[in-house]
Amino acid sequence: MKKTGVLIMPKTWKPGDEKRFAREIKINKPYYIVYKVNQRMAPWEDKYLYSEFVFTKRLPFTGTPCTKYGTAADHVLRCFGPVHDSPPRGMRNIAEAAASVGAPLGNNYEGLLDEAEIRGIEKQAAQASDPRNRRPIRSWRP
Repeated sequence: MKKTGVLIMPKTWKPGDEKRFAREIKINKPYYIVYKVNQRMAPWEDKYLYSEFVFTKRLPFTGTPCTKYGTAADHVLRCFGPVHDSPPRGMRNIAEAAASVGAPLGNNYEGLLDEAEIRGIEKQAAQASDPRNRRPIRSWRP
């Protein structure tokens, strides 16, 4: 981020800086945390994703900034930290849709269907739509 010729580095708070983080928060400004995704559990997912927190109000007795749903700023930093004040570059927000891998091929697919393949597709469609072969409605049995 450049501002009038001076390079401004994004600010980062690490767990243990809860008091300083609570003092420096600006209400209604988004703050970001980074998640490391386990590739064994979700190999199709990006390795790192980020999430956004917006602190909208302050808690009544302590005055600590909190989210719309009441999660305190020190709790966010302690459990999910480090927290950044600008979105990480090159990462996808966890709330956005992932890239589509198994999507249709599009208009540039030029594969030819032969007669046997067409008959096979027609047979599958006929078998799938046979009402006698369907499972009963609201039944777990096939």
